[in-house]
Amino acid sequence: MFDATTILAYRSDDLAVIGGDGQVTFGNTVLKNNAVKIRKLYKDQILAGFAGSTADAFNLFEMFEGHLEAKKGDLLKAAVEFSKAWRKDKYLRRLEAMMIVLNRENIFILSGNGDVVEPEDGKIAAIGSGGNYALSSAKALDRHAKLSPEELVKESLMIAGELCIYTNQNIRLLTI
Repeated sequence: MFDATTILAYRSDDLAVIGGDGQVTFGNTVLKNNAVKIRKLYKDQILAGFAGSTADAFNLFEMFEGHLEAKKGDLLKAAVEFSKAWRKDKYLRRLEAMMIVLNRENIFILSGNGDVVEPEDGKIAAIGSGGNYALSSAKALDRHAKLSPEELVKESLMIAGELCIYTNQNIRLLTI
């Protein structure tokens, strides 16, 4: 895993939520505290988050949205086609980057290795340097607390921000 950011996504029966911290680092220096690393795609029906460099994020979001358009918003088909294209591109596949994409029905982690991974529980996924902290917190809160999906994602990212030096507590959330 690379030192990039923290993105956490959660899918409940009726909502999909994604959150990300705002920290951008260069080595051991914080360059920015309020970056936006999540966005809505395809007619605001898909949520996406990115861990990696900012320039790469813009290119990969645009590329993924093209696949969503071609597949008329079918998240699974678009994710598979996108991952194949990402892996085949000799420059893009070398990126140290990952994405989470989700809607109310599906959630996937995507990488330049061609990975399209659905979390085992089908509802919680995290990427980035603080991803394991956020994921652990989200699983515990999901099992033992009565929080809304938005509260669960925000609180889990806040906990990750307490533990990971590459994650801050300037949290942004998107919900569909």
